[in-house]
Formats: sequence, structure tokens, C-alpha cells
Amino acid sequence: MMTKKEQRLRRARQTRIRIAKQGVARLTVNRTNLHIYAAIISGDGARVLASASTAEAEMRKQLGAAGKGGNVAAAQVIGKRIAERAKAAGVEQVAFDRAGFAYHGRVKALAEAAREAGLQF
Repeated sequence: MMTKKEQRLRRARQTRIRIAKQGVARLTVNRTNLHIYAAIISGDGARVLASASTAEAEMRKQLGAAGKGGNVAAAQVIGKRIAERAKAAGVEQVAFDRAGFAYHGRVKALAEAAREAGLQF
């Protein structure tokens, strides 16, 4: 029997195989109970082109009290922020890698905010 984490990582591996065949940059998302992280990784998977998270010092100040990084509002802010940083790095189109997490809640909020900010996927 696989644990919940092993199942998620298995789903993530399958998605990454499909994205690697496309050879485009990917927007990968990781969430924990307290924070949400997003990164744009190059098409060959060798470098991180841009990243944003609620664990950054200025984001923690903006969000207020501790524990405010694990909600939908924080995910929307990170989605906008990663889209701005991606554009600054010259990335317009990405493949969305949800890392095996369900496309709902914070992951969905981050993706929609990134789309609204101009990132195409």
C-alpha cells in the first residue's frame, strides 16, 4: 500500500515526463500547510528561471501574521508575483506542473492568478 505522499509523487512523476517531452519551461507548485511555493524551471530542467513563495521575508510582511501564507488569498498573490517574475526573465509560455496536488483550492487560485497576470499555459 502506498502512502498518500508516495501517491502524489507518483502522479507528479508522470506529469513531469509528459512536460519534459514538450521541452517548454514549467511552472511548478508546491504547497505546505503554512506556505505555497512556485518556480519557473527551464525546458531542460537545469535551472530555475524565477521563483516566488510566501516564505520570502517581504511576502511575510505583506501577508501579516504567521500562518497567513497557507490560504487562497496568499496563493493569488504568489500567482501574480510569479507571472511578473517570469515575464521579467523572458518567459511567456509555460506548462503547469501541479506536482501531483489536486487542481483545486490554493493550487487553482495560484494558476488562475498567473493566467490573469499574463502567463500562458
